[in-house]
Amino acid sequence: MTEDPRDLRRSDFPVLREVPTRWSDVDAYGHVNNVVHYAVFDTAVNAWLIEVTGEDVRRWDALGLVVETSCRYLAELDFPAPITAGLAVEKLGNSSIAYRLALFGSGESPAAVGRFVHVYVDKQSRRPVPVPDAIRNAVTRIGSNRSG
Repeated sequence: MTEDPRDLRRSDFPVLREVPTRWSDVDAYGHVNNVVHYAVFDTAVNAWLIEVTGEDVRRWDALGLVVETSCRYLAELDFPAPITAGLAVEKLGNSSIAYRLALFGSGESPAAVGRFVHVYVDKQSRRPVPVPDAIRNAVTRIGSNRSG
C-alpha cells in the first residue's frame, strides 16, 4: 500500500460499503461537512462488524470503544452522490484494532482518508479485554494491507 494517501484507490480496501448522503450533510459551503466524514467512518466500521459477525455488537460483554480517530481531507464530497467507504485493517492487537479508512465520491481517488481505533473493554469494569473471537476472525479474514 502506498504511503501517500492521494495514491490510494478503491482496490486498496478489501471492504467497500456504500453510504448515502443526506440533505442535512451539506454545509453552508455546499459540500458534505467535515464532521460527517467521522460519522461515515463510524457507521462503516460498525455496520460491517454487525454484518460479518451476524450479531449486534452492542449486546456483547466486550465493548469496542473508539479511542482515536483522524481524517485527512483531500477533495469535496457532494450531496446527493453516495459515499463509498473503504475499510482495511492497519493493525490487529490483543485488545485493539486500528482501521485505515477512505471515503470515495464518484472517482477512484479518495476524498478523505482516516484512521479509527477500537479498544475492547469489559462492559462493566471498562478494563481492556481481548478482541472478541467473532471480530478477530472477521478482521483476520480481510487481512492487513499495511504492517504496523
